[in-house]
Formats: sequence, C-alpha cells, structure tokens
Amino acid sequence: MEKKQFQTESKKLLDLMINSIYTHKEIFLRELISNASDALDKRYYQALKSGDTGVMKKDFKIELIPDKDAGTLTIRDNGIGMTEAEMESNLGTIAKSGSQAFREQLEKEKGNNDKKENPQEITDIIGQFGVGFYSAFMVADKITVTSKSEFSDSANTWESSGADGYTIEPAEKDSVGTDIVLHLKKDEGDETYSEYLEDYRLENLVKKYSDYIHYPILLGDKTLNSMEPIWKSPKGKVKPAEYASYYKNRFGDYEDPARVIRTQVEGISSYTALLFIPKHAPFNYYTKEFEKGLALYSSGVLIMEKCKDLIPDCFSFVQGLVDSQDLSLNISRETLQHNRQLQNIRKNLEKKIKKELKDFLKDDREGYESFFKAFGLQLKGGLYESYGADKDLLADLLLFYSSKKQGYVTLDEYIEDLPEGQDKIWYAPGETLEKIAMLPQVRAAVADGKSVLYLTDDIDEFLLKMLQNYKDKQFASITDEIHENESDDEKNAAKEAEEENKPLLDFMKETLKDRVSEVRFTTGLKDSPCMITSKGEISIEMEKTLNRMPNQGAGLKAELVLALNADHPAIQTLKKVYGEGTGETNKENAAKITRLLLDQSLLLAGLTIDDPLQMEKDLSSLIAASL
Repeated sequence: MEKKQFQTESKKLLDLMINSIYTHKEIFLRELISNASDALDKRYYQALKSGDTGVMKKDFKIELIPDKDAGTLTIRDNGIGMTEAEMESNLGTIAKSGSQAFREQLEKEKGNNDKKENPQEITDIIGQFGVGFYSAFMVADKITVTSKSEFSDSANTWESSGADGYTIEPAEKDSVGTDIVLHLKKDEGDETYSEYLEDYRLENLVKKYSDYIHYPILLGDKTLNSMEPIWKSPKGKVKPAEYASYYKNRFGDYEDPARVIRTQVEGISSYTALLFIPKHAPFNYYTKEFEKGLALYSSGVLIMEKCKDLIPDCFSFVQGLVDSQDLSLNISRETLQHNRQLQNIRKNLEKKIKKELKDFLKDDREGYESFFKAFGLQLKGGLYESYGADKDLLADLLLFYSSKKQGYVTLDEYIEDLPEGQDKIWYAPGETLEKIAMLPQVRAAVADGKSVLYLTDDIDEFLLKMLQNYKDKQFASITDEIHENESDDEKNAAKEAEEENKPLLDFMKETLKDRVSEVRFTTGLKDSPCMITSKGEISIEMEKTLNRMPNQGAGLKAELVLALNADHPAIQTLKKVYGEGTGETNKENAAKITRLLLDQSLLLAGLTIDDPLQMEKDLSSLIAASL
C-alpha cells in the first residue's frame, strides 16, 4: 500500500498547528462534531435542491461510539460523505476546508439566483473541515476515516498516523456517511487519553462545546445535546421566565437577572447576542480571581468560555454570550485580540449595554439603585481608569447621595435642582453618610441652602478631581480651601479678624508646630468653634485612601488648616485666656485649649490623634481648673 505525503509542509506544520492553535486537547471533539454537522447540512441541502423527499432531516444524527477494549473513539455521521478525490483534497491537504469551499459555492449560487435565496436559511455550514480535523492527533496516534459519498457507489478508507503521510484504499460501507475512528494514545503521566472513552466525559464535552449543534448527538440511546439555543428561538416565543431559568443554570446565579438584552445584527459583523445584567455582584467580583468575558460561539459551537475582548472593563459585570457565523472555530486568542469583526461587535455591545442601563435608570429607579450599590464602583473605576475618555459613556450613569434630596441622584438631576445662586457642584468626601453630615463645613453649607453631594467610595474624590467639571459646572470640595465657598463680604470679615488677632494665630501655630500648616479665621461656620480643612492637591480623605493602599501613597499628607469661628463662645474664651495678663498660666491654658480644638477637629474629620495621652492631660487639667 503506497503511503502518500501531505501536500503542504508535513510534520513541522502539523506539529505547529496542534501545539499552538489549540490550548486544550479536549477541543478535538468539538472540531469533529462540527465537521459531522457540516456533512449533514450538505446532504440536507442537496436533498432540498434536488427535490429528494426521501431524505428527512429528522433522520440525520451524529453518533459517539467509545470502545474501551480497542481503545478507540468513533465519531459517525450519515451526512454527505466523501469520494476518494474529496478525501484526497480535504484530508490530504492540511488546512484545506471542504466545508469552506461548499460555502463559497453557495454564495455563487446565491448570486446567480434570481430569487436571491439566502443559503444560510437552508443550512448553517460551520466551514472548519481542514485544520480542525487534525486537532484529533492531539489525542490519537492513528486516525482512520471511512466514508461513502452520496454521489458514489464505493467507499474508501483514509488512514494516517501523523505528518509522515497517509493512505487511501477501497473499503466496504453500506450506508452514506463518514466514520472517524480515533486510536487513542496510551495514558502517560498526567495525560489520561482514556478519559475520552468515559460516557460522563463525552457528555460533559458535548454540553460544553456542542450543545447547540442542530442534529442529535447520540451516545448509545441517549441524546446528549439540546440542539436549539435559546438565542435562536423567535423573540416572541421566549418567555421572561425561560430567560431567567437559562441565566441561572448557565451562569450559576440564584436570582433572576435584573435585565435581559437580546440583539441580532446583520451587516459588516453579523451576530446574535444574549446578555444579562445581574442583580448582585458575585462573591469574587472585586478580586483578582474574577474573570470577565462573554461566551463566544461560532454558529452555536463554543469557541471560548470567557472572551474578555468582547466587553469593556467598566461593563465586566455583564454575563452572556455572542454567536457569530463570521468567526472561525479554530481562531486563536492572539488573532481574536486583533480581529476587526470582534472589535465591531464590542463597540456595538458597548452602546447596547449603555442604552439598556439608561432605560433601567428611567424605568425602574429602585431596581437601578440596587444595581448601582452592587456595580457602581465598577462604573466609577472605568471612568477613572480611562482618564475621563469614557465620560460620555459612563458619567450620566453615576449616582451620588444628595444632601438636598436626602437620596441618590444623577449628576443631571443634581444640576437641574441647583439652588438659586449656586454655580458649582459641591461635594464632601467621608467614610459614611452620617459622618459626612456631622462635618462642620457640611452642616454650615446645608444650613445656607447649598446642595452637597456626599462621597463615600474611596475613588469618588479622585474621580471628580480628574473630571473637573460636568456640563460646564465645576466640581468643588466643600471641605477644601475654606475661603473657596465664601462670599466677598465673608472673606473680608475673615481677613479683618485675622489681622486683629494675628498674635493669637501666631501663638496657636507655634503651639501646634507642624501638625497644621496654617491657623486662620473663617465665617463659613455656624455652630462649630472650628474645623480642620486642607489646601493643595491632597485632601484629607485622599490622604486616608492613599495611606490605606500598600506601596502607593505611604507618607503622603494633606496640608491641614485649622479654621476658627471668631463668633463662637469657645473661641471668644480662648482669646480672653490668651489676652489676660502675661502670666505663664494663661499661656499654658491657651496652649491646652489650642491643642484640644485641633484634636476635636481631627476626630470629627475621621483622622487619628498623634498623642491621645496629651489630649487626656489637657482635658483633665482644664476640667479640674474650672471647678
């Protein structure tokens, strides 16, 4: 028997293809089942074309036949089969696809058909016979293919043990179709090829990769695949409960999805997408272990479980899948990253998800606020990491707590409801809503009728400082630069108080040393004697956040300013104690009061006190002296 050589670069090319294109050996079964499905499609199409009513689609099938004694796995179909010449052409040339040629012929027929019938409506050829077939050599040391064509009375057997060549010889086969027999390699170390002879393993692989092949895949009398994907059923026939059931089973959630997105696009990139917005975040969502991505299918056959290139990071919470007939089954991860069709799909999905979230916000405010508690941090992070480039995509989806509304608002809602005379978007960062509301600056601003956004996420202040403005309204912190939010008259009054009490301010600064960069007066307080604020690029809350991050901002400090309310009784008492005589006792008490004023301001701002023992001594001493 004469052994023939492959028509392309034999062993080197075959080894490269097997070891580089496919990450997992189990993929071979997906490839061979897809080839079998193509063969069935071809036979059904030819029957429709010739008017042969004796060929019924319901009779078509794919069989998996494991034989543990012989160590073989057979994939059998009753599709169109191959002639000797077709075996020579399709199997004798690595990367030659008979199915691809069939698709090209269909396109030609479509162009010559006055009725302009779409062959895709008749058949859904996957087009992978060629490279995909040779993936079987990852698990088999010999492959035997016996096939009988619908257009021939004779059958032939093609056999090969790899890149050293192949043989083709006549064979006996009663029925039209193809049997592919894989002589599996022997188990060696961690490589257990015999697992592909176990029923449970074959069933799992069919469910994972080939569940939506539209012909029954049989293992004995059991049909392993469901055949009809939910995203290919007519929209009007799929009930919300069916989507919810599919989502929970497919993605392991215990709750129904918050929203379902189903879209079908024809054009430069043709695809169907079925997406789900969850109600809550997975337990590992905000960890490094979480892997984003949508399942990617080619004509119902799984290419990749998690294709991260299909979706931006800011929408990584979206679960679902994309099915496109334009993508090749054996496309590599590296090629996917640069695939123009995939990039077009991603852009379209990004717009679709944005629209769905806007509708969610409009139609179900309570549901959206619940969703935002789970995933708002991801939306903010996406906006921050893009340095504001995604402002149009994400900014109007954000929610912040409003002091005026006593609830969460969008930036648009905040601007629409601005008090008369307020031309800035005021915000105050802090650990909790309750602590922010206690800040003297916030209490004073709210008392003056200002609308303030409360920022409780670590990223919030960094984000707003980076954005700088929204719809021509500047973001400004109510806790920074105390004169920033004062009127001209208030600034002048504060300046006069500072000039009149310059010796006291100098004394306080000398007492506090480098604990603060400045002591000044302000008119921006109502019922508080003082407050701690900051100046410069690093705010108090930013300092806290940066110093919580390992190896990020250790040692970074905000420039603290102690601001005094000149009209408060406590400050009037301080001035009196400082101004009474020149004795050491008065200066000592003034220093104690000064330190206590700073300590209480730091505590209210959520900052730590360097020397709590000194605070205890100062407080105890003043209490004792007052009795």
